[in-house]
Amino acid sequence: MNLKNPKYILIGIITFAIIFLMNYVGNDAPDKLSRALLTASAAVIGLGVGMWIYHKRGRNNERDNFD
Repeated sequence: MNLKNPKYILIGIITFAIIFLMNYVGNDAPDKLSRALLTASAAVIGLGVGMWIYHKRGRNNERDNFD
């Protein structure tokens, strides 16, 4: 899996923007900027790990060839 692919970068940027805005706009706490940045960063990292695991799982098709 090539994480430098523009498709994956675009998905990460869109995810970051949506999660950041959801946390920043709806929060009244005094540290809302740092919380929104941390939550959005964690979401993008989690999405990247999930895509990597899904890609690794899709390559290993040893059990599907039972014919």
